[in-house]
Amino acid sequence: MNVAVDVNAREDIPIWLAYGTPVFTVLAALAVSAIALIVLDVNPVAAYATMFVETLFTEFGLTETLTKAVPLILTGLAVYLPLKAGLFNIGAEGQLVAGALAGTWIGLNVSLPGLALVPLMFVAAAVAGGIWAGIPAYLRARWDVNEIITSLLLTFVALEIQSYLLRGPMQGGTGNFPQSERFSEAATIPELVSGVHAGLLVAVCMVVVTYVLMTRTRLGFEITFVGSNDEAAQQAGMSKFYVYLLVFVVGGAFAAMGGISEIAGAQGRYRAGFEPGYGFTAIPIALLGRNSAFKVLLAGLFFAVLFVGGSSMEVAFGVPAALVEIIQALVILFLITAEFFKNYRVGIDIDRGPTETPAQPQGGDD
Repeated sequence: MNVAVDVNAREDIPIWLAYGTPVFTVLAALAVSAIALIVLDVNPVAAYATMFVETLFTEFGLTETLTKAVPLILTGLAVYLPLKAGLFNIGAEGQLVAGALAGTWIGLNVSLPGLALVPLMFVAAAVAGGIWAGIPAYLRARWDVNEIITSLLLTFVALEIQSYLLRGPMQGGTGNFPQSERFSEAATIPELVSGVHAGLLVAVCMVVVTYVLMTRTRLGFEITFVGSNDEAAQQAGMSKFYVYLLVFVVGGAFAAMGGISEIAGAQGRYRAGFEPGYGFTAIPIALLGRNSAFKVLLAGLFFAVLFVGGSSMEVAFGVPAALVEIIQALVILFLITAEFFKNYRVGIDIDRGPTETPAQPQGGDD
């Protein structure tokens, strides 16, 4: 018996598969993670109830989720926009750090009223993040250097600069902890609603701006065209160089604004390690929301729930903190698998070999 697997590209993607992929991905990741909970002798239903229900239906959980969602949404957009142009921005973490450092320096060294100082901090952060992201963008656009490698390596450069500054020129407070001075009231992002700072409004506005850019402008069409077929786009007179630079620089600005939002809104001072992998978590967020900026918003909220609910589950059931990272990794794994099945039709042919026909009786001569 021979088994053959046929893989053929789909001409049309079913609507239920196109829109259901993120849902199936998340459900599959949670189902597999439930096995780990069972091994740890934890009831998965009770654990997920703590992670999701208590997080979303208590004032503290909802406040923490919305606050945590701000840098996740903005870094998600930082990966999403280059992804639409066929690029992978793996360095959103470094861009977030670069923006946070620039915004912090302005907040600590410039004396202005809050209405002027906070916007200036955001502008400084966006410029720094855009410049930091512009380096791998220029290398890719000018010399076709792989942006995955350069953006990732620049992240480690940014982290080393952060370590130096917080142990040297920017160190403040008491003791030898790598942290800055506490922000003044003027340099602190004001509260939007109870416990949630106005950085949430910035994140939502950037989502709307990105959505309009991608769906209502010629530039958005060019970005999508370059991402789908860069050679055809160039033959049509579109500049791949310009598009590559634009999506990376704007993406870096988004990540940087996420960094200063977290520092000046939630933390109150710059502490080393304030970014628990936001820039890397942005990758599955962008992949989940790759069809729309508003889906990036929803994916950012989902991962914020995972962060906050995971901490609650850890305390309530003694679950290792690494379980949340396992869920994130499973989301990526199942998402890649789902994308394959969304684009390709898989068939299995079983060849059982030649069938033997029974021998016919031979008649004798009468």
